[in-house]
Amino acid sequence: MLSRRAFLGLAAAVPASAASRSAFAAEPAALSSVPLRKVAKPQIVFTSPGPQPNGLQATRDGLWIIDQADGSLAALVNYSDGKVLRSFKTDTVRPSGITYDGVAIWIGSTFSYENVRCDATTGAVLERHPTPGSMTYSMVGDPPPQRSPLAGTPMQQTRPAVAGQGQPQLLRLTQQPSTRFQGAHGQEWRDGKLWTTSTSARSIFRIDPNTWVVEKRLQAPGPRPHGLAWEGRYLWHGDADYKAFFKFDPDTGEIVEKIQLAPDDPLPHGLTIWEGTLWYCDDIGVVCKMKI
Repeated sequence: MLSRRAFLGLAAAVPASAASRSAFAAEPAALSSVPLRKVAKPQIVFTSPGPQPNGLQATRDGLWIIDQADGSLAALVNYSDGKVLRSFKTDTVRPSGITYDGVAIWIGSTFSYENVRCDATTGAVLERHPTPGSMTYSMVGDPPPQRSPLAGTPMQQTRPAVAGQGQPQLLRLTQQPSTRFQGAHGQEWRDGKLWTTSTSARSIFRIDPNTWVVEKRLQAPGPRPHGLAWEGRYLWHGDADYKAFFKFDPDTGEIVEKIQLAPDDPLPHGLTIWEGTLWYCDDIGVVCKMKI
């Protein structure tokens, strides 16, 4: 066992810049020092098709909204008046977050701890993947799984059988709404990669959808990470408890700017940006926008 002095000596030997050289994000800047962007007060544009909207994605065809109420409704609506162009129920559990990859939609199935890819016309499930940070996950550079070299030798003791061992793997974990255990929220697609937030992990992940390996992790600024949206090469992220939007440099993980909502403004849940306008939804049933 290392003595305290030896442990501190080893810690001191690690270069201070080691963390900054990591392939993953650095700690965010102190929030009090982040420059504020002055914007117009948000306006409520229309009521949502469902009573609990929790994710938005802007596309050329219209605005996608995912609803967390019963039925987990996904709807494509007009920007001007919220008229429903297409809608369907989805096989997700109280979802929060939606994006479009050019062919299909991705939905954050918050209370089954999944990211679910669905047909954009019918809602049929195409793929299911466990949300990083809500379950164990693989990251770029991880070593391969290890097995004891003594396994299978006379040194290995016999273990009692585990109940349920050999049974088919549970495909979905579900629970009642909880503030302690939550899965995916915001979803964004960029250059063939899926970006997603995980509330339990207080993180934003970039995932290779083909291997489901995490390529980058950004530290979310607060305890209630929600939507994501791109503005050029920068990634905006909304935190409902801070009632603010934070602009990340995705290469460094640094928060370079923020938008602070007023106490009487609707609360931010879903988030998207379209043609210089930031759209967000409050889960009481309204969709808002403001020019940024």
